[in-house]
Amino acid sequence: MEGSLGFLFLTFLIIPLPHFFIFCTGHSHSPSQLRCIDTERRALLKFKKDLIDPSNRLSSWTVDGDCCHWVGVVCHNLTAHVHQLNLSTIYPSDSATEEQYEAYWRSVFGGKLNPSLLDLKHLNYIDLSFNNFPASPIPSFLGSMKSLTSLNLSHAGFVGVIPYQLGNLSNLLYLNLKSSSFHFHGLYVNNLQWLSGLPLLQHLDMSGVNLSKDSDWLQLTSTLPSLFELHLSRCQLPFIPLTPTVNFSSLLTLDLSGNYFENTLSPSWIFGLRNLVSLDLSHYYFQGPIPIGLHNMTSLRHLYLSGNNFNSSIPNWLYSFSRLEFLNLRYNNLQGTISNAIGNLTSVISIDLSFNELGGKLPRSLGNLCNLREIRLSSNKWSQEISEILESLSGCLSDRLEILDLSYSQLHGHLTDELGLFKNLVKLHFSRNSISGPIPMSLGNLSSLTILHLSHNQFSGTLPQNFGQLSKLKALYIESNMLEGVVSKSHFSNLTRLKKFYAFGNRLTLNVSHDWIPPFQLGYLSLRSWNLGPNFPTWLCSQRHLQNLDISNTRISGVVPPSFWNLSSQFQFLNLSHNLIHGEIPNSPIIVSTSVIDLRSNYFNGSLPYISSSVIALDLSNNSFSGSISHFLCYKMNEPKNMELLNLGKNLLSGKIHDCWTMWHKLEILNLGNNNFTDNIPASIGSLTLLKSLHLHNNKLSNKLPSSLKNCKKLVIIDLSENKLVGSIPSRIGHRLLSLMTLNLRSNNFHGHIPEELCALTSLQILDLSHNKLFGSIPRCVKKFSAMATKSISYLNMDFYPGLILMVNLSLLKVHCL
Repeated sequence: MEGSLGFLFLTFLIIPLPHFFIFCTGHSHSPSQLRCIDTERRALLKFKKDLIDPSNRLSSWTVDGDCCHWVGVVCHNLTAHVHQLNLSTIYPSDSATEEQYEAYWRSVFGGKLNPSLLDLKHLNYIDLSFNNFPASPIPSFLGSMKSLTSLNLSHAGFVGVIPYQLGNLSNLLYLNLKSSSFHFHGLYVNNLQWLSGLPLLQHLDMSGVNLSKDSDWLQLTSTLPSLFELHLSRCQLPFIPLTPTVNFSSLLTLDLSGNYFENTLSPSWIFGLRNLVSLDLSHYYFQGPIPIGLHNMTSLRHLYLSGNNFNSSIPNWLYSFSRLEFLNLRYNNLQGTISNAIGNLTSVISIDLSFNELGGKLPRSLGNLCNLREIRLSSNKWSQEISEILESLSGCLSDRLEILDLSYSQLHGHLTDELGLFKNLVKLHFSRNSISGPIPMSLGNLSSLTILHLSHNQFSGTLPQNFGQLSKLKALYIESNMLEGVVSKSHFSNLTRLKKFYAFGNRLTLNVSHDWIPPFQLGYLSLRSWNLGPNFPTWLCSQRHLQNLDISNTRISGVVPPSFWNLSSQFQFLNLSHNLIHGEIPNSPIIVSTSVIDLRSNYFNGSLPYISSSVIALDLSNNSFSGSISHFLCYKMNEPKNMELLNLGKNLLSGKIHDCWTMWHKLEILNLGNNNFTDNIPASIGSLTLLKSLHLHNNKLSNKLPSSLKNCKKLVIIDLSENKLVGSIPSRIGHRLLSLMTLNLRSNNFHGHIPEELCALTSLQILDLSHNKLFGSIPRCVKKFSAMATKSISYLNMDFYPGLILMVNLSLLKVHCL
């Protein structure tokens, strides 16, 4: 749940709990006399010893130090007893960069919790949230720390049953055991009877904890007389009682989202909670209209009903909630229009109606909601001119709005200079519409913008030069438009915070000097189909944090500078394809992170480069690489490869295909076609049990097909045409390779009969056995291949058979029909 008001109220109640002392970090009225208590210092050092602290956050915790000055420790100002232990880790925001996430994981605590904490007799606050204690249960000794008033173990990686001993914490006011979804096994309870021992509890969050074994969860939580906040999101609750006797007289916040309840009727007891200020029933899977029982809950300030199946319009009574601040109805099946009565929601701060079936025109009364900061209306059917929408929103709202999302909304027309009125916009999303015309210059005045989505529209003209003044911009998406003209360094002059720039699918030319160094450090860049040539853009060598780079089809020629290949260890995706680049690739292993590399259709030459074992997909086809592939194929023979796609087709490679395939066990697509390979197909090809597509066509391979090929049971495409293979067509192909859709053995030296066993290949769509030395009769079943009636083949979206119609080709064989 986002920003619960109830929690803000509860925070006001909890913070002054130890009102009889003042929190400090060691200072007191008499600093020379009042220091950390020795037994408590020793207890903390024992606790530290069992922690894993990869970034040395607890460096201040020294043997001879004053623990009241240690990081994460707060002492009483008068007694010096340790009262608070806060070792939480700050989790990155949704807009955080990859580097920030990596820094987070480097800083989290791990290890185990030492029971020396029991020696901290006056400790009332523990926060270990957002750490990583994997596969560790919550220690039961915590239930003996009866001075605790606040315990936060959320998102800390604990698993297993929650110890019932926590029910001994009779002074507890705040308990947060929220379990992260990425810990698959997570936390669970057999029953919640222990909650009855927490009569003072005000805040309970057990979101993500498996409560499926306790059918009395509602009765037990409703007996907590002081409870203000209850969060039971994603708890696998099997059903929700419809008319129980409950006593939630103090409850302000209720979150039951994401529980997939078997009964989808509206529980009347919820609608009787008239004091609620925050209600989250998202992904509750309601059927029918929005429950009318909500009608009387006019105290609500936060209402979250996303991810249900409301097959109705928005009821008029909902517009009368004058105290409502946050309204989320996204991912429903809401239909009809937005009433002009929405202007009665005078307190609203955020409205999210995205991913529905709403249509018509946006009411002008939206522009009069002066407190509104966020409007999310994407993926609806507004079918309205964008200029008309901006005019509707141009009341007192315009200079306060921070988020506007109208993507996927069938909008059309021109974007006008009226956009410049929305001076406080932070995020603007207009992607996937039919907005045309030039991008207005006034957009460059939106100085607070951090994210701008204009992609997949019909914008034309040039890119406004004052884009370079958007100094807070972090992500810019203008791909798939009709922009043209020259982009210069002025367009980027103050974009010092830019991390993502997607601009492919335009007709733009970048014109900067050879020694230009951009003011930004990008992580993601796609300029596909721009004109960046003729020389390689050396400014890319200054981008030390690039992870995804696509500069394919950008008219680059010449050689890639060595300093660029030095960056390759950070790439997760690299696409330099369809250019005129030549020269050799360095022999040191490139691309050491999990990645996709596409260098096809250039003029790279020399030997194949060494490639890290972590690469997932590699396409070096249609180049001029030459020589043997033994060093490439057999590099680090004992190290398993992660590669799933390998395309070396259409090069000048030669020699034998070495028998080194056993470590390539994840391969699904292999193309070595259109080269000069000789000798036999290696037997270890048969170890590629996940292989779906095998292309060895147009080489000089000889000898028989290896019997091990029968182990590749998932093969869908086999193309061994234009070689010198001999022997009979193995009948085992029909026995074992039952998923085959394409079998191409044309222009070889196969002899003998066409095996009847091929008739078992019921999915076969292309069969070409022409230009061989086969004789005898054609099996009758060939004409019964029902799959060959299919008009097209879309498997794997590969380009190996462009425009090929499905067929059987048995021509030029010495065979006759039965």
